[in-house]
Amino acid sequence: MLEDAKAQPEFFTATSACSLAAVAVIGLLANFGANALLPRAAKWQDRATFIWLAFDAMIHFSFEGSFLWLSTFGRQVNTSVGPFAEMWKEYARADFRWGFSDPTVVSLEILTVLGAGPLCCWIVFQIVKDDPARHYWIVVLSTAELYGGWMTFCPEWLTGSPNLDTSNPLYFYVYLIFMNTIWVFIPLWLMVDSYGHIAKSLRLAQAITRTKKE
Repeated sequence: MLEDAKAQPEFFTATSACSLAAVAVIGLLANFGANALLPRAAKWQDRATFIWLAFDAMIHFSFEGSFLWLSTFGRQVNTSVGPFAEMWKEYARADFRWGFSDPTVVSLEILTVLGAGPLCCWIVFQIVKDDPARHYWIVVLSTAELYGGWMTFCPEWLTGSPNLDTSNPLYFYVYLIFMNTIWVFIPLWLMVDSYGHIAKSLRLAQAITRTKKE
C-alpha cells in the first residue's frame, strides 16, 4: 500500500503552481500591452485579438521556445535540468512524448516557435497600425495553429492514446484539455471574424466595380 501511494503522482505540485502562475502573468502582460498600445475607442474584437496574439507570441517564445531548446541537438526534457525542464517534465507526465523529444512534436514546435511566434508579432503590429491586411494573416496563423493541434493529437487518437495519461484530473482537464482547446476555439473565432471582414470588403469592391460598369 505504501509503495502504491508513493507511485501515484501528486495532484498539484509547486511546479504546477509556478507554471500556471507564469501563464497568468503572461496574460496580464498581454492585457497591459493592449491598454498601452491601442486607443480607447478600439473595437472589442481588435482588443481581444491583440491580447490573444500577444499572449500567444509570449507563450510560443518562452514556454515552447524552451521546449525546443531542450529537445534538439541530442537533448531531451527527461534528461535536462532547470526550471523550464521541470515545467516540461510536469507536462510530460500528461503527454509522455514531450519528455523524450518525439520527432513529430518537435517538428511542429519548430514551426510554432519560428513561424507562428513571429507571425503573431507581425499581426499585433498591424492591429496597432489598424492595417486591414491583418485579416489575411490571421487566417493563415489560425489555420496553422489548428493544423498543429490536429497533428499533435490525431496520431494519438488513432493509436489509442498510448502516450497520454488521463488518470490525474489536473493532467486531463487542465494540461490536456484546457491548455490545448483554447488553441482550437480562439483560432476558429478569429478565422470566422476575419472571414467576415474579408468577405465584406470583397463584396463591396465587387459591387462598386459592377456599378461603374453599368
